[in-house]
Amino acid sequence: MKFEKLRTGRLNQWIIIHLRYLVGFAFFPSGLVKLMGNRFTILSTDDPIGYFFEALYQSGFYWNFLGLAQISAGILLMTQRYATLGALMFLTILTNIWIITISLSFKGTWIITSLMMVAVLILLIWDKHKLLPVFNYNKASTVKEYPDPEPVWIIAGMIYAVSCIVLYMLDPVKGNIYEKWLSIILGAGIVLTFVFSNYKAYKNRKPVLNT
Repeated sequence: MKFEKLRTGRLNQWIIIHLRYLVGFAFFPSGLVKLMGNRFTILSTDDPIGYFFEALYQSGFYWNFLGLAQISAGILLMTQRYATLGALMFLTILTNIWIITISLSFKGTWIITSLMMVAVLILLIWDKHKLLPVFNYNKASTVKEYPDPEPVWIIAGMIYAVSCIVLYMLDPVKGNIYEKWLSIILGAGIVLTFVFSNYKAYKNRKPVLNT
């Protein structure tokens, strides 16, 4: 089967793993802004976009809830093991954002959100074997099983997620010397994690997802 061959390709697996990291990370900056109760933009309320975001900001807990949902979707994607659930959450949230950027005529932003939509659809197609039984109403179906990602990718995803969240909460420019050094250490940790995880996968010369 073409899908079987596509899904077991070592390079394809590597691309999907890192696409999950990238897409998951995309939600962290905006999600953390909302979760921490900060404004997302400094645009005046005279501008339709500024007015829209100010209205959301003034909604209170709903603003924080949006941020929590975005971060949760990002973390689930980066765990690899629960990436399908993360991709479904991401699609739900991103579809809303995508429509907003088109409706309010965001300059250039709709292109970014459109590319993100393509990325998340690729991730869902990758896991289509898990979703097809949902559409086979009242019919018995067999779900093709693929082994979980190797532990190195799961651990790397958690390091990326935690490091990115902590880095956002730090202020190396205006903060004290300890925040600056912690930022450097976390940044170095992200780079080393990327190098180590990919080196180990290359050295083992086995399918990335144990298939």
